[in-house]
Amino acid sequence: MKHTLKFAAAAAFALSLSACGGDKPAETAAATDTGERTLRIATEAAYPPFNDTSPDGKIIGFDVDVMNALCEEMKAKCEIVAQDWDGLIPGLLANKYDAIIAGMSITEERLQQVDFTEPYFANTIVWLAKNDGSFDPNNISNSVLGGQRSTTGAAYITEKYDGKDGNRVQLYDTYTNAYLDMKAGRNVAVMAEKVSASDWLKQNNEGFGLVGEEIDNNDNIGIAVRKGDALKAEFDAALAAIKANGTLEKIEQANFSN
Repeated sequence: MKHTLKFAAAAAFALSLSACGGDKPAETAAATDTGERTLRIATEAAYPPFNDTSPDGKIIGFDVDVMNALCEEMKAKCEIVAQDWDGLIPGLLANKYDAIIAGMSITEERLQQVDFTEPYFANTIVWLAKNDGSFDPNNISNSVLGGQRSTTGAAYITEKYDGKDGNRVQLYDTYTNAYLDMKAGRNVAVMAEKVSASDWLKQNNEGFGLVGEEIDNNDNIGIAVRKGDALKAEFDAALAAIKANGTLEKIEQANFSN
């Protein structure tokens, strides 16, 4: 669903993590004293409803529920940790954790750096704007358009609108900040994944809505692991199991239902 990360920046950051010596490499599939395997999994913890941080500091969301179900299927223990979005792939490459589940889109660019499981969710992108007719997605000019940095939606609007017909694309660290600027009038609309936009509207829907048609940009999201890691096959088998037994569908309904 989400995010396009620049290879050069990711590689450079990964090297800096390795060079600093402050991060102890994760012991992939380490066994606990009881013999149970522990998998250390990173997520952004700032991308509701996929992943978020509760008021008491707990990491929650669809991604967390999916990973817990997979670990149960794999007879492993999951340790979920938070990592800023831009550091997710570099941290994986630096062995800080075993895998990433963060609403991360499977893209050709990322596939040069990591392996992905089969998709566990598919996104569409939408415009979120005032629902008073002031924003026409079929006639956009002289407008500031918002999005979250390094997302597939941001890539879409940057290519299609930035610097064209007087438009300017403003990208933010999180969708939450993009939505806040929209409410404050600093951008006229935000391009976002439908699930993210719909989740925000549940609590902030006064005067705003999804405008225009949703766009299917073939955005599939998967779990990222290091190149050649046998965890990919294990995750794929567990994913197939929770799809077949209905667990994944129940998790979707619990996290995405209106």
